[in-house]
Amino acid sequence: MKKNMALVMASMMAALSLTACGGSASTSTTAADTTAADTKAAPADKIGQAGSGKELIFTTGGDQGTYYGFGSVIAGQISDLTDTTVTAIVGKGSKGNIEAMDAGDAQLGFVQSDVMAYAYNGTNLFEGAKIDGFSTVAALYMEQVQIVTLNPEIKTVADLKGKTVSVGDSGSGVYFNALDCLGAYDLTIDDIKPTYQSFGDSVEAMQDGKIDAAFIVAGAPTTAVTSLAATRDVYLVELDDEHIAKLQETSPYYTKNVISKDAYGLEKDATTVAVGAVIIAQDDVDENDIYNVVAGIYDSIDTLGHDKKNELDLDFAASVTAVPYHAGAAKYFAEKGLTVPTK
Repeated sequence: MKKNMALVMASMMAALSLTACGGSASTSTTAADTTAADTKAAPADKIGQAGSGKELIFTTGGDQGTYYGFGSVIAGQISDLTDTTVTAIVGKGSKGNIEAMDAGDAQLGFVQSDVMAYAYNGTNLFEGAKIDGFSTVAALYMEQVQIVTLNPEIKTVADLKGKTVSVGDSGSGVYFNALDCLGAYDLTIDDIKPTYQSFGDSVEAMQDGKIDAAFIVAGAPTTAVTSLAATRDVYLVELDDEHIAKLQETSPYYTKNVISKDAYGLEKDATTVAVGAVIIAQDDVDENDIYNVVAGIYDSIDTLGHDKKNELDLDFAASVTAVPYHAGAAKYFAEKGLTVPTK
């Protein structure tokens, strides 16, 4: 009897031992499954996907421009709502932002739609220096070509002939926008007295009477111009339909656009042209992080603390064709029923 009891106890111990081994394996598998799940779903208090844990540097524009103002708001909201941390920094505009990303100094950047096409195809200001290691994240809003002056006698681009005009930083996207607009009126850079200044410096120079007008390409209202309009009567030089059509023949990325008189307390709405303001990302940024960038913006548009939120539209966000979209952005848009081109 004792012998039989011993055999039973031994069998029970062996069974427990096997169960323990099996339990251990089961626990290990569960942990692995949990880890895998964590790479797909963000923490319970966040939206989107689980981020990579890497901070994304978002290079924008000058501190008086829309890129920096709106970019800072976007970065804060993405960081608050998702598992991805984004930090907005002052940038040098479209060309500088693309170059900073190419150098690895930033992972996200604000750019004009025309300039990113130049870089991707190696044309215009990127002639012989093609950069194509980036992808589209989302198109946000239209950037108006604002030709600002304090002189009410300067009404059209043709009136800029012989005047001192700021055309943006040398080699910038603004510079090429200025060349395009002048060209539509059969003018060249030699027909004006160009200066190469940032938005803030241009406004200061106008206030001091050093320049007659300035090309400022940014979403209206723009901080630098708003500050100027607070103390002076501001006027916007307009483009008419005939010359807009001529411009579009050679530069189809421009669209006709109207700036509301309310933007700067104008006497009437002003007709001009615009290009798209687009967020781009390095190709090697984690797919989940880029998904979160788009989700952080478009899943909570109403909570963005900037007037530009009123211009955000999901269809427009997915409308870029010149540069393929990042896989993370494409995944987000696909969930919304929108198909975008990818590499």
